[in-house]
Amino acid sequence: MPHPATKVLVIGYVWPEPRSSAAGGHVMQLLEAFLGQGWDITFSSPAKPGENRADLVGLGIREVPIELNNSSFDAFIAELAPDIVLFDQFMMEEQFGWRVEKHCPDALRVLETSDLQSLRHARHQRLKDRLKADEASQDFSDLFAPALREEFELMADTDLARREIAALFRCDLNLMVSEFEIELLVEHFKVPRELLLWCPLMLDLPIEPFATYEARANFLSIGNFRHAPNWDAVLWMKNAVWPLIRQRLPGAQLHLYGAYTPPKAAALHNPNQGFHIMNWAEDALQVMSAARICLAPLRFGAGIKGKLIEAMLCGTPSITTPVGAEAMHGGMPWPGVIAQSAEDIAAAAVQLYCDPARWTHAQQAGLALLNERFRRQVHGPALIDSLNACRADLPRRRRDNFTGSMLRHHQHKSTQYMSQWIEEKNRNS
Repeated sequence: MPHPATKVLVIGYVWPEPRSSAAGGHVMQLLEAFLGQGWDITFSSPAKPGENRADLVGLGIREVPIELNNSSFDAFIAELAPDIVLFDQFMMEEQFGWRVEKHCPDALRVLETSDLQSLRHARHQRLKDRLKADEASQDFSDLFAPALREEFELMADTDLARREIAALFRCDLNLMVSEFEIELLVEHFKVPRELLLWCPLMLDLPIEPFATYEARANFLSIGNFRHAPNWDAVLWMKNAVWPLIRQRLPGAQLHLYGAYTPPKAAALHNPNQGFHIMNWAEDALQVMSAARICLAPLRFGAGIKGKLIEAMLCGTPSITTPVGAEAMHGGMPWPGVIAQSAEDIAAAAVQLYCDPARWTHAQQAGLALLNERFRRQVHGPALIDSLNACRADLPRRRRDNFTGSMLRHHQHKSTQYMSQWIEEKNRNS
């Protein structure tokens, strides 16, 4: 008699939009890995569906909307009885983790982090403080290479870090896209390495020949405008980087694509300066493949950057910062240039744009990097093996993670009572 299919419940902060963000793309890659095992998948979210959401039903994934602070979730999960529950972002673990534990105590609880939000927010605050103190400076080399200890001290006193790290401890396994963040968590936040799995973007390598140097033109930048690091990069390009590029290449054109373009971004559109706000790209890989250079001057952020992965998939060399390249190349040559100031970014962009030999070498470096670090055939099976091993050894793992059980005992009680109070208040209002 065949064994019943493993049941997986994914609780998403939003419904996945793989064409709007790298985080949405990573969630879809996880779902595809589960589908490849024949697992029975249900995706739930309290969010309203976005206009660019993926067609989960078409993939054979059940969709079930859920509500925050509503005991209807209890009946839903008790009936579903999943074997694995994946929380997409730590806020979903905060909201639903205690309900999962109460009604399905034997379910493996997994957190998909995408990036450490507390690290990203702390770096954003550091940038704000720096700009306030020295608004004119365009060299951020002192911000781009801090020691792990400095990053820890930047984060440690924030409520966001306390919440996020606690959620990591409470889960049985945490999926991390960044090796840098794993080392930060292990060395300074004392998260057991056993709780962390390096699970970067899982990709199929391109098989079609790349468009050549001669077949391409223009600079390109791409990214969700709602994501604060992307918006900051757009402003830095507009005010500092792009004017320097135009001084060297007066006819240069920059096309900026992004989902959910706000009026403040649309207002930056200026064809006379070669600065074009293009709104959402229906096919991001198509527009990336037509560009000669991808510009990603990120001054803060965390995780790994989907736009730079897309550039490699399209054979498009990129210019970025140490923050942009963080945890992506593992010491291998970067497929373009990593620079730390507006002047150096502009100089590198122009040089690479105008040098066919160097450009072709960077294109091939991107392919080598994808092959070495991001293959689906490597990371997909590693993910499944880790999940199965955790399920087989769950009692021992939870016993050894005493900090996690302690945090669940205290935090979930307070969350439970607050949620029940909100539900009762809503019922009586």
